[in-house]
Amino acid sequence: MLNRYIIRFEFLGTDFFGSQKQPDKRTVQGEIEKALCTLTKDKINIILAGRTDAKVSAKSQVAHFDLKEKIEYIDNFLYKLNCILPDDVKVFELSETSCDFHAQKNAKYKHYRYVILNNRVASVFNNYALFYPYKELNIERLNLSLSYLVGHHDFSSFKSNSDNPYNDCIIYYAKAKKEKIERNNFIFIDIIGNRFLYNMVRTIIGQLLLIERNDLNPSVMDEVLKSKDRTKAANVMDAQPLFLEYVGYDNVDEYIKKINS
Repeated sequence: MLNRYIIRFEFLGTDFFGSQKQPDKRTVQGEIEKALCTLTKDKINIILAGRTDAKVSAKSQVAHFDLKEKIEYIDNFLYKLNCILPDDVKVFELSETSCDFHAQKNAKYKHYRYVILNNRVASVFNNYALFYPYKELNIERLNLSLSYLVGHHDFSSFKSNSDNPYNDCIIYYAKAKKEKIERNNFIFIDIIGNRFLYNMVRTIIGQLLLIERNDLNPSVMDEVLKSKDRTKAANVMDAQPLFLEYVGYDNVDEYIKKINS
């Protein structure tokens, strides 16, 4: 009987061709599987909670895998695993789970954050934020635009071409907030949903910035959403400022309360 384990891990997406394994490409899944195989001397396949695009980073991604042998010393195994892994991906949590747990199928929500540096001058210390110097972004207007996305909708307008047949998603939370860190003005866009379509978050960000840069009515977001027409929406924004913050298996309302407390 196989033993199933769950891992939580973080990675910087800069030098990866996405998280999901691809032939002849450096991916997060490929690096973790290679490290696990080296450590266990066995063929290990991990199941990710979901895929992320090239250049997208994660602070708390989830996967599961099966082992023939039981891990006797979790902390020791975790230490050795991270010694083998490259510097841009690290597993920070490992635990045994039930054999019916599935990292992807059991996930109830995912939390993405997009980071914008809303300064007049760029900062050499912020490589993981979209530099937006054109005008000071208005948080109230951003949140009004985002409010149209909350709920169960067809997000075809914000989906790039892919082989995924699904177009509908449930967005539980979509908010912008401003935070000043030293001299830098950051805008954090947090979106939590049951699932996300290909390039969906980055297209939403593009639409947000298009509305603000042209002083359009925030209701334009609703018009674009309801059109279900990708040609009506803005271009996809850069991937590097996008982070997968968390994958949740518990109650989403409790999680939202927690991040707002």
